[in-house]
Amino acid sequence: MYSVLFVCLGNICRSPTADGIFRAKAAEAGLELHIDSAGTSAYHAGEAPDLRSQQEAKRHGYDLSMIRSRQVISEDFNQYDLVIAMDKSNLENLQAYKSNACKAKLKLFLADFAPDLGVEEVPDPYYGGAKGFTEVVKLIEQASEGLVAYIQQEKK
Repeated sequence: MYSVLFVCLGNICRSPTADGIFRAKAAEAGLELHIDSAGTSAYHAGEAPDLRSQQEAKRHGYDLSMIRSRQVISEDFNQYDLVIAMDKSNLENLQAYKSNACKAKLKLFLADFAPDLGVEEVPDPYYGGAKGFTEVVKLIEQASEGLVAYIQQEKK
C-alpha cells in the first residue's frame, strides 16, 4: 500500500493538519493509502494536535482528534514511500537523518505539490494568531490536491 508521512517540528500544528486534510482528500479521490504524521523533535510526543489546529480544521470539515504526536524514527524512511516536510528546516533535518539506501522520497509539501502558490513552506502558526491557522488549512488543502494528482500518476 502506498504510504505518506507528513513532518513538521513538533507534530502538533502543520503535519497533523496535513495528515487530516490529506486523509480526507485521498478518500474523496478513492485512494487507499497509509497516512501518518510525525515531528523531527519529540517535544510533544503523545499529545493531541494543538487545539487551535483542531478547531480550524473542524471548521473546514476535517477531524484531527485521533492524531497523536510522535517523533520521526529511522524505520519511517523504509516504511513510507513519501516523507513530506512542511518547511525547509525540517527537510534539511530529514535529509541528514535519512540514509541513501532508504526507499522514501523526501519532498517539500508546497514547493513540490503546489508550486503555483508562490510559497514554498507551510508557515508555523504556533506563535501567531488565528489567521495563521486559517492560512495553514488553505495552503494544505491546495497542496493536498496536487499530492493526490501526483500519487494517482505514480500508481499508474
